[in-house]
Amino acid sequence: MYKLLLRPLFFKIDPEKIHHFIFSLVKNTSKIPGFKALYRSLYVVDDKRLERKLFGITFKNPVGLAAGFDKNAVLYNELANFGFGFIEIGTVTPKGQSGNPKKRLFRLKDDQGIINRMGFNNEGVEAAISQLKKNKGKLVIGGNIGKNTATKPENYTKDYLACFNALHPYVDYFVLNVSCPNVGSHAKLNDKEYLEELISAVQKANKTFEKQKPILLKIAPDLNDNQLDEIVELVNATNLDGVIASNTSTDRRNLKATKEQLEAIGNGGLSGQPIKEKCTRTIKYLAEKSNKAFPIIGVGGIHSANDALEKIKAGADLVQIYTGFIYEGPGLVKAINKALLK
Repeated sequence: MYKLLLRPLFFKIDPEKIHHFIFSLVKNTSKIPGFKALYRSLYVVDDKRLERKLFGITFKNPVGLAAGFDKNAVLYNELANFGFGFIEIGTVTPKGQSGNPKKRLFRLKDDQGIINRMGFNNEGVEAAISQLKKNKGKLVIGGNIGKNTATKPENYTKDYLACFNALHPYVDYFVLNVSCPNVGSHAKLNDKEYLEELISAVQKANKTFEKQKPILLKIAPDLNDNQLDEIVELVNATNLDGVIASNTSTDRRNLKATKEQLEAIGNGGLSGQPIKEKCTRTIKYLAEKSNKAFPIIGVGGIHSANDALEKIKAGADLVQIYTGFIYEGPGLVKAINKALLK
């Protein structure tokens, strides 16, 4: 139904506008008596065999929604009825910011991909907390945190700490987003020495809380083998809890979209099917190089149950979807969980 009827209709509308429309649709229909139960009956696969235990957390199933969809934590309770095992909110920054100028979200229909340069648009950490206080405890919530665009390099760590300390009571795990290509000073955020400094500061803050929360690093899919070796060294040296592989890509090779189309779109991070193999390779490399020393959440180009299984076979402990959710619809979550049970 989604791919035959709804997607063709949705794809006639500007991507950012339809995103907000779908949020309103899900939010409002979920208030109608019987609709939550309907959604759950259609999409939730409830089976103990799907449970995964990682870094002290029990996930109902290994299929999550990646950061960027529910940036401000306004829909996670409703999205729980679509079968997800966990949802990552954000990227959250200390202060609210509008992000990059519109138009900033583009579909590559022939490639089943998306290019975005949103620029961490969100309402800020306090707005996210006000929403997270409404948490009904249906599933695991991750907090993806970043810096404000206007923040000077010497204050990057302060931004991450501000989000970490404020969100700590309200999320189950944290993700340090240092690999988004749509924010300023991207180079510094990928510098190994700076990452060691950042991770050390966040871990020190973590120890001030009675209950410590897992901290993961989200990396880019465009890293070469030497850079991936550095990630393995970094995780081992800092005792990070895990890695999310991967963020969006700046690579434009082997796309069906024409050069003219891509030039009209401009810069941004590419997600979806075009980066599937690159992300799977990153997972496989990290898993093999580290001898599976740390958990990996696999994301990038998951548009089918087989795509998810590939990520898991490559070494991912959990998977996340985003672009696949938009192209394939909510039935994708159920399809993956059903395939895992088989």
